[in-house]
Amino acid sequence: MTMGGDSRQRIEAYLGTLRGRLRGIPEQEVREIVDELRSHIMEKAAASGEMTAAGVDVTLAALGAPEELADQYMTDNLLARAEVSRSPLQILRSLFRWASLSVAGFCVLLGSVVGYFFGAVFILVGMLKPFHPHSAGLWIFPNGSGECEMSFRLGFGSVPAGGRDLLGWWIVPIGWIAGCGLVMLTTHIAVWFVRQYRKSWVLARG
Repeated sequence: MTMGGDSRQRIEAYLGTLRGRLRGIPEQEVREIVDELRSHIMEKAAASGEMTAAGVDVTLAALGAPEELADQYMTDNLLARAEVSRSPLQILRSLFRWASLSVAGFCVLLGSVVGYFFGAVFILVGMLKPFHPHSAGLWIFPNGSGECEMSFRLGFGSVPAGGRDLLGWWIVPIGWIAGCGLVMLTTHIAVWFVRQYRKSWVLARG
């Protein structure tokens, strides 16, 4: 079944809009994406038995707006880079983009930010303890509402009245071990979610 000129123009217009939104992706990958989509659109349209402009419109509508599809490809590209590099900064950058597309992405981003934050705090306190032994550490102190009610603070700064350093110099090795462990665990969990998302998106495209 041959395709009319109008149908082909509709496909190329769709792909042209999508190509224009794929900034930042290497040109070779962009060509592969566009060629793969062109084949996919033509196969779907042929399978429906309608290679007319209306049939092509139905196939394109099923793919979604080219701008939204391009955002999905951009997100997938960033997530793929993060999966390979395992750099916390690269992971957070890709998760910010994923978070803009779905609630699941936002939840993974939120969990990763919390994990990296506490990991960084542990490492920072362990680094600063030798230079500021009387302010850096894990402190316990009365919260002011009762003698039996205590509060904890992990960090660096002025110590509240009655504060007691729970770990002392042990915060140096514990801070490094706990901090690096949290960063590694957060990275591992984030990469796992990234892989699951990318697999589900590949299946959805197919």
